[in-house]
Amino acid sequence: MGYQTGLSGLSASSSDLDVIGNNIANANTIGFKSGAAQFADMYANSVATAVNNQVGIGTKLAEVQQQFAQGTITSTNQALDVAINGNGFFQLSNNGSLVYSRNGVFQLDKNGFITNAQGLQLMGYAANSAGVINTAQTVPLSVPTANIAPQATTKIAAGLNLNAQDPLMLGTPTVTAGATNTGTLTTTGATITNTASGTNNDNYTVKFPTPTTYTVTDNTLGTTTAAAAYTAGTAIQLGNGQTITFNGVPAINDSYTIAPTAVAFNQNSSTTYNYSTSTTVYDSLGGSQQVNMYFAKTSAGTWNVYAGSSTGTASLIGHANFNSSGTLLGTTDAAGVATATPFVFNFSVPNTDGSSTPQNLTLNIGGTTQYGGKDGVNSLQPDGFAAGTLTSFTISADGTLTGNYSNQQTAALGQIALANFSNQNGLVNLGNNEYQQTSQSGVAQISAPGATNHGTLQGGAVENSNVDLTSQLVNLITAQRNYQANAQTIKTQQAVDQTLINL
Repeated sequence: MGYQTGLSGLSASSSDLDVIGNNIANANTIGFKSGAAQFADMYANSVATAVNNQVGIGTKLAEVQQQFAQGTITSTNQALDVAINGNGFFQLSNNGSLVYSRNGVFQLDKNGFITNAQGLQLMGYAANSAGVINTAQTVPLSVPTANIAPQATTKIAAGLNLNAQDPLMLGTPTVTAGATNTGTLTTTGATITNTASGTNNDNYTVKFPTPTTYTVTDNTLGTTTAAAAYTAGTAIQLGNGQTITFNGVPAINDSYTIAPTAVAFNQNSSTTYNYSTSTTVYDSLGGSQQVNMYFAKTSAGTWNVYAGSSTGTASLIGHANFNSSGTLLGTTDAAGVATATPFVFNFSVPNTDGSSTPQNLTLNIGGTTQYGGKDGVNSLQPDGFAAGTLTSFTISADGTLTGNYSNQQTAALGQIALANFSNQNGLVNLGNNEYQQTSQSGVAQISAPGATNHGTLQGGAVENSNVDLTSQLVNLITAQRNYQANAQTIKTQQAVDQTLINL
């Protein structure tokens, strides 16, 4: 036993205390990986010494091994905070020199690049203007602040239910055999006679002895049309349960014919269609306008479809035909010719803001049914959108950085890349939670998160230090005892030497 042995033990124990102290000091450092002091014994070289008679001369610090065990992940709700769950390191560029880190606290610099606290740029895969990511090489990632350009609407996809029990609103009136027609006519001296061409009393001729004006009263709604003088040939549209009252003095033998006639579509009159809905479309400049769609039942299983802008006049764009099970059989255009694409109507709306006009649109009603129940929309999805500004962004498990825009659109802005190494303990610790590649670590294997041997990411979170404070405090006590024991070795050697001196 000699002083060298004791001194080597003191030195080793001191190093152990340094490593443990460093672990404890970094217990709250984001992304920190604890170290563990590894020791090796020492022997003096002697060719003549027998193998079984070798006596060691102490110990030495062999290495400080990094413990790359997973740290706990804590949510921060900060958009650019990101934690690695599993293997891998963030790749950072320091003026072109690459380093690696597990610390996922990032921010934007004045130029829009994603950097860490030391200003190193986060590396990843860039996305083009269409949101397509190029994984051929890594580049410093940035968040573009430019507006997303508008996209003109070209398609409207509608999934509706048209009530099979809706009444017929348009088409040729039908007469039920044996039907009884009743009505009230208030005037003096007027007569009502059934015309020879009438069927089931559908047609009437009303004659008055003196000239008159008259009003039409809608008993169903309780409103009255203002009195007016009607000229010969004027048609008045009436619904079920409505009553005509004639007042005044008509000319002798003036006649009025009451007969069912076909009702014409009028977008301003809800009595001429069964159901309507609307959606917003965008032009090439991002301007918006409302498009209205109307559906009028003309016979069992057949509906007229009308469409137009809210500021214009809706026109007939085609017909929808259903089978007895309520399934859409096919569609025809306004002329009755089968549409080129099944269930798809073509129409256009005018634009007045300088964008391309007219704007051609398609209406796809392929998801529409005719079942009993209320008319309604199951889905209504136009494409196209206005210009938008970036409002926020998120990071997904595969590292994709997605921008969210004010026009409800999203776009891929890039993708974070991860580096992995065949020997993580071969990395050199540079401080600031940064590591450098060496020949012992092997070349960095760069890939997207989630690839083979690469972990996934959790946005809005960070990986805490993996230091187990309890175990480190126990290790600290042990290292302290070791230091004291080695000091005692030196003290004992000193006592032995003193004994020799005293002989």
